[in-house]
Amino acid sequence: MKAIEHLQNANEPLLSFEIIPPKRGGDIESLLKVIDDIAKFNPPFIDITSHAAEVSYEETPTGIQQKIKRKRPGTLGICALIQKKYNIDAVPHILCQGFTREETEDFLIELQYLEIKNVMAIRGDDKGYKKPLRAGRTTNEYAADLIKQIADMNQGIYLEEDLLDAKSSDFCIGASGYPEKHFEAPNIDMDIQYLKRKVEAGADYVVTQMLFDNNKYFQYVEKCKNAGINVPIIPGIKIITSKKQLTTIPRNFYVDIPSKLTSEIMNANPKEVVEMGVDWAKEQVENLLSKNVPGIHFYIMQNSGPINLLLKKLGIN
Repeated sequence: MKAIEHLQNANEPLLSFEIIPPKRGGDIESLLKVIDDIAKFNPPFIDITSHAAEVSYEETPTGIQQKIKRKRPGTLGICALIQKKYNIDAVPHILCQGFTREETEDFLIELQYLEIKNVMAIRGDDKGYKKPLRAGRTTNEYAADLIKQIADMNQGIYLEEDLLDAKSSDFCIGASGYPEKHFEAPNIDMDIQYLKRKVEAGADYVVTQMLFDNNKYFQYVEKCKNAGINVPIIPGIKIITSKKQLTTIPRNFYVDIPSKLTSEIMNANPKEVVEMGVDWAKEQVENLLSKNVPGIHFYIMQNSGPINLLLKKLGIN
């Protein structure tokens, strides 16, 4: 079933999760345990992140050299596993950065073969390795461009015009939203206009970046409605589990962590941090559920312990 159909048919807010594939050459067993753990909550869908190759520069005795870190594999295989073994709809992330439009089309066709009908279309971080393009190859610069490509495939429009036997795809398209604005946007109003372009290009629903202050979500939804955006907007929740995340989360995701939560965690011993993070998320979730949001999306990555504790405290089995 499509994610938008899950949302439209639900009698109460839905709970969904997002996981990340193992590192290149890593062990998938730990991730399988996480999937087993969250499958018991019967989520309507699970997102699986996607990763392009990354480039870094290192100082060597002979000068600065470029080092290319190959992409984290596994997204397609994990999607197939979730959908076929667990009978849960998989939502693979599709990126602009690091992939040509031709590679994107090939990946989408593979998803069609697996009868996967949901995708999350995002631009991705601008730190990926940009390999030289062969003649005639192009890339999607922005998420709205990527969404349009997917929407075109839904209309039977492929990059190769002579694919006479190609059938129209039937993807439900998710897009990302930023209640605290994308870090490259000059202001929140302009960022909402960027989101509107994604919706006009074909996005069916929106999942927000993680947030720790529900007021920012509700203000964002109101601004989006005033801008003419009427698709479901699902808030994203992340449980803080370590003091280190007080630095890494703002640096990597450009979001604020409230002073009260920061102070509590800074003054706690390491064993107390998870409990505090869970309690903060519990208050957020209870408030969101009371306001009848369309769903709540949990960023759990590869650690299901805290989400188990949270849902137990919420009385969700």
